[in-house]
Amino acid sequence: MTSIHDCSVESELLAGMRLARRAIGSGELVVIPTDTVYGVAADAFSAEAVQRLLDAKGRERTSPPPVLIPGIPTLDALAVEIPEAVRTLVAEFWPGGLTVILRAQPSLQWDLGETRGTVALRMPANRIALELLSETGPLAVSSANLSGMPSATTAEAAHEMLGDRVAVYLDGGEAGTDYKAIGERPGDTSSTIVDATGIGADGSGELRIVRAGVISRERIAAVVGESLLAPERTVIGPDATDGAPELVDGDADADVASADATPADAASADAAPDDRTDAAAS
Repeated sequence: MTSIHDCSVESELLAGMRLARRAIGSGELVVIPTDTVYGVAADAFSAEAVQRLLDAKGRERTSPPPVLIPGIPTLDALAVEIPEAVRTLVAEFWPGGLTVILRAQPSLQWDLGETRGTVALRMPANRIALELLSETGPLAVSSANLSGMPSATTAEAAHEMLGDRVAVYLDGGEAGTDYKAIGERPGDTSSTIVDATGIGADGSGELRIVRAGVISRERIAAVVGESLLAPERTVIGPDATDGAPELVDGDADADVASADATPADAASADAAPDDRTDAAAS
């Protein structure tokens, strides 16, 4: 039975977090707030739960969800061949609305879909999401919406689209307000997705922004240098919302979760990358 919890009320927050942990452990879905958009989350290491997430959104395995993580140290546990430029970017922008696509650790026992050996990762800047992640570990998180529909910035909007396909909804208020407040990319609450798989072990190659989001190209260039960024081109559009990369943040964003992003060599204008939830919604 679906339950919705107002996380501004301490007793509901505690009950909601307890039920969310239990749902994730049982392979069910949970909607969570992120700093970008609301994300629908599943145990990243349960193939059945990830498939349930894709089915709930009406997405194919060719649009794998991003993964939200609780901290920068988790980066090395899930990805390999991490360029120094990525470490610099996450040090600057995590937690926050940046999703990075990297080569996945080949030893990982998971099935996120047709990732072609990549994974989109984001650490969201939302205390509810981070608390849940600290207790469950990495979560596959795509934006909490039906494929082709606008990303949800409230739990109510997510519930209207996903209904009882989700076991627990954690209502953390309107998502994306931090970015609205600072005025970066007004009206855009998805995470920015950067594909880092084009950087070689020797540091040669380029980073590619495959979805513009809350963190501008100019801010990324200020950190790593314009010369390291591939020339601008048509980026993934609004359907690439944060849960998949879209990496809620996710992401989320995202983003999400905030939250959607595609594998590096499979990104296209009609394929969602985060929300790998921005938050994923991801």
